[in-house]
Amino acid sequence: MVRSGFDVMEKGSVVNLVTSSDLAVQRFLVERLSVLLPGSGFLCEEDDLGDISHEYVWIIDPIDGTANYARGIQDCCVSVALSKDGEVVAGVVYSPWRGELYWAEKGAGAFLDGRPIKVSDRPFSDGILCTAMSAYRKDLAKTCYDIIFDIYMRSNDFRRFGSAAVELCMMAAGKIDLYFEMRLQPWDYAAAGLILSEAGGMSCGFDGNPLSLTSPSVTIAANNEVNLRELLDTVHRHMKELPY
Repeated sequence: MVRSGFDVMEKGSVVNLVTSSDLAVQRFLVERLSVLLPGSGFLCEEDDLGDISHEYVWIIDPIDGTANYARGIQDCCVSVALSKDGEVVAGVVYSPWRGELYWAEKGAGAFLDGRPIKVSDRPFSDGILCTAMSAYRKDLAKTCYDIIFDIYMRSNDFRRFGSAAVELCMMAAGKIDLYFEMRLQPWDYAAAGLILSEAGGMSCGFDGNPLSLTSPSVTIAANNEVNLRELLDTVHRHMKELPY
């Protein structure tokens, strides 16, 4: 099907979409970044591009929030991270319809359109949660609901924008405070996760360790350590082991 000058295809189901724009952006980035850093590897969402046996690896989501993009909803972005020996050292998230460019370098702070950003200091009880219902694994939706409901009853409110990278960057800028998703891929959070940490926030996986750069992960994030621990404890209350 064609919408607004680009093709929309399904990747196995109607909820998992790819557009010709995703493919074009990814090919453009791979071509240009290969020249910028010769010999680097790539881990990308589209085309099963995963060559990570290099010192430097680019982790790319050409359009995070493709379902939004395909429908003309503004919450989507391009996400690019650079890892060195398995650690993210630079990240850029560009949300064109929002007109927002976030970036960070390890140890150098986080920025939005050239201005330094930092997370909020709100407590859990006044926190806004960003979350989702595991659209690609709807068998996990009931567990997601239970976790979200538990958090909602003890916090301010929740939102669902449909782009993990956008939401984590919103946390970095102090707009939201709590985050939970059941299953994300490294390209969803690699760049935004660095931006968040450089802005003073924190993230972890189901085991409380840093988010994986090689496999899917439960993704938990917060504006401070106390709130992160509260989120992690809530997840463990409803889920005793990783369900994938």
